[in-house]
Amino acid sequence: MTSLPALVPFAALPALVPFAALASTGRLLGSMSGLVCGAQRRLPAHTAFARSHGTATGHAGIVGGAGLSHVKDAAQAFGANQSSSSPSFATSGVAPHPGMKAPSPPTDDEVEACWRPVYDTAYLEKVKPFHITPERLYQRIGFRAIMAARWTFDKLTGYGPNMTEAKWLQRMIFLETIAGVPGMVAGVLRHLKSLRSMKRDHGWIHTLLQEAENERMHLLTFFELRKPGPLFRASIIVAQGVFWNLYFIGYLVSPRTCHAAVGFLEEEAVKTYTHALQEIDAGRLWKGKVAPPIACEYWGLKPGASMRDLILAVRADEACHAHVNHTLSGLPATAPNPFAYGASQLP
Repeated sequence: MTSLPALVPFAALPALVPFAALASTGRLLGSMSGLVCGAQRRLPAHTAFARSHGTATGHAGIVGGAGLSHVKDAAQAFGANQSSSSPSFATSGVAPHPGMKAPSPPTDDEVEACWRPVYDTAYLEKVKPFHITPERLYQRIGFRAIMAARWTFDKLTGYGPNMTEAKWLQRMIFLETIAGVPGMVAGVLRHLKSLRSMKRDHGWIHTLLQEAENERMHLLTFFELRKPGPLFRASIIVAQGVFWNLYFIGYLVSPRTCHAAVGFLEEEAVKTYTHALQEIDAGRLWKGKVAPPIACEYWGLKPGASMRDLILAVRADEACHAHVNHTLSGLPATAPNPFAYGASQLP
């Protein structure tokens, strides 16, 4: 019997597989896909799992005390959307692979994010600007860097009172393209370090990557309200390239300084979105404007939610990022991630 060539053309592979094996594979895939058939909504399997089980969030529900209650609340909120026939993946259970799809194709909004924050309405109204006083050297360096960057950006963009809706959206879109960089850079660097050192990361990676995804969802939401022109897009490319490399080098030198800087950056974001809310409440911005559908899907806002509801949710996200990064900046790089799974509200 002659042996097969070492390299078989990809197109010829199906002819080499016995029909019995194909039939068995089809039955196996059919039984596996049945795991997600009970969901009421058209969600990919990994989303259904996240809603029934909870995922690691980077948002601050500290393990223990109030943090655990946030985890339970978030899990109950997610679980309420599942039908009684939906699978429940206990601690010892097996979750479906993220690549498995529901029978009906999900919408773009449903698959855009792997995790969705959940907030109580009362909590959203209570989030206010706050500030951590920089005491140690790395905190002072991070704080001064952010203050210098904000002063420069405010002058260049004319930030101040009586800004139009167009200027607000221009500012938000630009800042969110930058805000999504730190979590991704830090997550990638820690991921690579874990690979080359062959040691565990202790839970930081998914917290950082989910922070980056959350900021990206802010961008995609505001992008639905304003489409930037070619010049604006070009400025984003330049700014992203510069900031990515600066943060990359900075994180290699001093991760805690970078986390402190992001903490102060997010403090400023909370101030900015609070200012926007004040303008909305005064009737100067987005009168009668409803939030884009992607926002209702991502934050679980009620249909027809207002722009005020959207800005409240975004502000709460930024408050969480500030708390998370200030906390991480004070921990050794080898310390376990202190944040709870499935929580999105500050303790």
